[in-house]
Amino acid sequence: MNSNTESKYSVVDLFAGAGGLSYGFLQTGRFSIKAAFENSQNAQKTYKRNHGNTAVYNDVAEALGDDVKVKLGKVDVVIGGPPCQGFSNVNRQKNHAISQNNSLVKKFVQVVLHLNPKAFVMENVSMLQSDIHRFYVDETDAETIKKYSIKTTPSEIRLLESEFIFPGIADIAKNMARISSYLWKENDYLSLNVVFKTLNNPKKLCASLETHKKRLLALANNLIAAFDENDSILKHSYDAGVAIQSYFTVSATYEAAERVCRAIMPAIMLQRMLSKAKEILDNRIVVDHYSTEDGLVAHVTSMAVIDYIESILGATSTRYCINYGVLPAVSFGAPQKRMRFVLIGVKKSICADVKLPTGTFTEANYRTVKDAIKDLEEIETATEVSDGDQGIQVPDALKDISELGKQLRDSKNLCNHVSTATTPDALKRFMAIKQGENFHSLPPELKTTYSDTERTQNTIYLRLKYDEPSGTVVNVRKSMWIHPVKHRALSIREAARLQTFPDSFVFCGTKDSQYQQVGNAVPPILAKAIAEHLCGYLDCESK
Repeated sequence: MNSNTESKYSVVDLFAGAGGLSYGFLQTGRFSIKAAFENSQNAQKTYKRNHGNTAVYNDVAEALGDDVKVKLGKVDVVIGGPPCQGFSNVNRQKNHAISQNNSLVKKFVQVVLHLNPKAFVMENVSMLQSDIHRFYVDETDAETIKKYSIKTTPSEIRLLESEFIFPGIADIAKNMARISSYLWKENDYLSLNVVFKTLNNPKKLCASLETHKKRLLALANNLIAAFDENDSILKHSYDAGVAIQSYFTVSATYEAAERVCRAIMPAIMLQRMLSKAKEILDNRIVVDHYSTEDGLVAHVTSMAVIDYIESILGATSTRYCINYGVLPAVSFGAPQKRMRFVLIGVKKSICADVKLPTGTFTEANYRTVKDAIKDLEEIETATEVSDGDQGIQVPDALKDISELGKQLRDSKNLCNHVSTATTPDALKRFMAIKQGENFHSLPPELKTTYSDTERTQNTIYLRLKYDEPSGTVVNVRKSMWIHPVKHRALSIREAARLQTFPDSFVFCGTKDSQYQQVGNAVPPILAKAIAEHLCGYLDCESK
């Protein structure tokens, strides 16, 4: 039987993004996508443009409602990639995102239990199966932990180093009202933190102070006005305020700027502590006790994310046979060395054992960057999405185009061939970097705008090598990936090609959003392999 006569399985896609996972499932001809759930408006636009017949919902929580369940009817497969960073990655700038991300994996599990599909597929970052990715137990977890016998471990959340400790600090960490009274406005903190992070770059430190002068002076006035010699937090804030004010009114030298950084350090560290303490309370994390012998530490209980998923969905009552592991996209025909965690569950009534798919490509025949994008080399890029959205008519493909290139070049209209405009400084860097080299290959005089060159990642200003697969495609705009032979940034379309999106798949939204959507996506070629593998199990039930 061919795919036109074989039965189609219904799918719901959670955290669908642009739709790479859905697209791979559709390419098999064996699945139909009943609904997708995605809260990013830009990603929604992309999904709807490329999956016109699929209902798209804003909030994955809607999938837990009985009305949506009735609308969906029987669901054979639930797929999705819930964002998961782990609570331990919490910081002042990202606290709200981290809070949400912790709940999203739990939401995925809840939807699987609610819709009770024959199978499910969850994909995520390769580190998800490690002990690093953990949930801290909150007040809502007790019943679930007991019901599914989830393994838990005593853990610590370090809030503040010893040098900043003072009597009574643990009491503050427990009290939401006091925390809120001490926390600065987010933009005030961010402005001062930007200055603090430039400490090791004299030129950038002074420039940063000048850039944020107006906001910093206003903050300094507020910190000075709130002074209370009997309050340790307000005293440190006062010291920071005086240092800032002195810099702008007395001596705007580098030495004075260094003094500002030293003076604001305790205040910055205390603000980070307060933010983490608020995060613990907001998330209703169960704290056994706080200790101050070696810094301020919250003693909590945690569970590995993978243990949580496996204990619930693999439980006897749930009846799913589960397997998981890390799949290299390059082994399935993607021209990039992306590693993705994939967890597959199939009802035990269908099969007694689930294996992961295995790729057919080896190092000897891995697809390369050249295979994916060489045919676009001489086509000029736009620098604004408004110019690239309508697309441009492209000539017939080169005679020596690769097999992958033929597959991806499935449209005469090339959309999203848009790249970041090249500044004079960027052009100098591009010209100095050879294939396979990155920011660290630059001479010192071309690194001066970076505050901490040693900590700059190897993916920054990476010029791709034509004859190898690329590294993991992330947001290549932020990383400033360079075309293998052109002195320009990689275009959105070229990044999409590396992810194995064909040219007929069009991305929507702002330029940065399009780059981000591409970077977040599951390569359709990997998704298709997973879908075909899953069919092997689902078809067994109907035989």
